[in-house]
Amino acid sequence: MNASYKISVVGPIPKDHITTAKGLEIEKYGCVTHPVIALAKLLKDQGIVMPISHLFESDLEDIQLLFNPHSNIDQSHLHIKKNQGTNIKLRFIDQNNRLEKQVAFMHPIMPEDVKSALDSDIFVFVPITDFEVPQATLQYIKANANPNTLTIFDAHGVTTTATTTGDRLRRYWIDRDLWLPYIDVLKMNIEEAGCCYFQKEYSMEDLQNEFIELTDDQMLEFATYALNKGVKAVYITLDSRGCQIYYEENGQVVSQFVKSVKVEEVIDTTGCGDSFAGGLAYGLLEDRTAWVKAAQYANALGALRTQGTTFDVFQSLEKTNELILKNYEQIG
Repeated sequence: MNASYKISVVGPIPKDHITTAKGLEIEKYGCVTHPVIALAKLLKDQGIVMPISHLFESDLEDIQLLFNPHSNIDQSHLHIKKNQGTNIKLRFIDQNNRLEKQVAFMHPIMPEDVKSALDSDIFVFVPITDFEVPQATLQYIKANANPNTLTIFDAHGVTTTATTTGDRLRRYWIDRDLWLPYIDVLKMNIEEAGCCYFQKEYSMEDLQNEFIELTDDQMLEFATYALNKGVKAVYITLDSRGCQIYYEENGQVVSQFVKSVKVEEVIDTTGCGDSFAGGLAYGLLEDRTAWVKAAQYANALGALRTQGTTFDVFQSLEKTNELILKNYEQIG
């Protein structure tokens, strides 16, 4: 693998106050930290990882302490000039569902914040709320980065909004068509997929349920729509089952399921989606169309994330490859 790879991970580094479904109380920094540390361990001396985020000045030292053990994490884009970071309170109802309150709001990541990172091989965007990464930032990268630069975008942010009471609620991604041409790989979970596929008009009866799980046909319809708008691949995670990939091959849309990496016990699922996005980036570094390989690394990092409450859950490339081979016949 090329020793000069560079992956930029863009989004908030929230101070998460977590109550798990089993009543365990956890306080830690989340979101960007998960894929950054996971990727740093996978890349080691083969490349660097650069988190791009706005922080509270008071959080900078603690976040630096998390990143310092990894010499290949470039911390030059941890911005504190605005002194505006993120603070989230999470209470899990069960393994996959939680109630959230956002009590502090990061300054949006603007084009000028990524200007000196345009030499990145891959950008991984992991926003958690709809204001954190403006569409203009993706447009700027598409217009100015190397044509081979890949943009991976997690739909969690654009399908989530924060109310004036701090409640974090799902929202339809109504303006998705303005975003899709600037996204290469679109990643979402099954709940978020239900916010990306919508009718032109609803009856009052239609709007009774907060979450509508799409059928297989509806997921394929949405993914095909996104591919026609310029997206190269769509990944929809299906909770503990695995993920569904959609991409074009020889002019046809291919739908492929990749089973999950099994774990015996789930301790903490916070950051699984962010870790999954990081795994996609690693899997696509050498081959920008290695969609199945990327899913395997994504599933592996998501599974590892569940195994504890610290970042020690992430493993070296060698151990991660062992885990992948234990669950799949081959890598890729």
